[in-house]
Amino acid sequence: MLVVKAEVLPVECVVRGYLSGSGWEEYQKTGEVCGITLPKGLRESSKLEEPIFTPATKAEIGLHDENITFEKVEKTVGKDLARKVRSISLSIYKKARNFAEQRGILIADTKMEFGMNGEKLILIDELLTPDSSRFWPEDDYRPGGPQKSFDKQYLRDYLLSIRWDKSPPAPQLPEEIVRKTREKYLEAYERLVGKPL
Repeated sequence: MLVVKAEVLPVECVVRGYLSGSGWEEYQKTGEVCGITLPKGLRESSKLEEPIFTPATKAEIGLHDENITFEKVEKTVGKDLARKVRSISLSIYKKARNFAEQRGILIADTKMEFGMNGEKLILIDELLTPDSSRFWPEDDYRPGGPQKSFDKQYLRDYLLSIRWDKSPPAPQLPEEIVRKTREKYLEAYERLVGKPL
């Protein structure tokens, strides 16, 4: 692990190749995601013609991410830096998507974070993990609803089922939920890496 000090950019760089999660919710209301107009008639989990950069920032109140437009990113970090992180984010996503598809996994979307180490832009935080990405098994992919996944969606679904309001303290998780979440993470790892952890 390489550890260096960085000034974190206050923007989460999200790239979507499929319409899911908060992107799907926003599309249903406005026909857009982060100010990007999408074709009419898309369904939940639809594959997008081209991946899109859909940034987010931490909401000022609470701990929930808030989708923002690219123009807001430009105002926050400057036009040149905004264009640079968008370009890098899309490039990383496309390379990872192609790698994963060869191993039977669709990367629906992923989140990246960047920081400045002096004058140098660096990638910080986790990258392409089940906590920062939606991984779907390609052989089970069916647009029109939620997808089976290898990521934390299984845990999210459990928390929704018990109607947790996202206020501390977090609920105690049943052993079964912990075990199945771990199994999903390990299966994704083994498919992507080609060997057990």
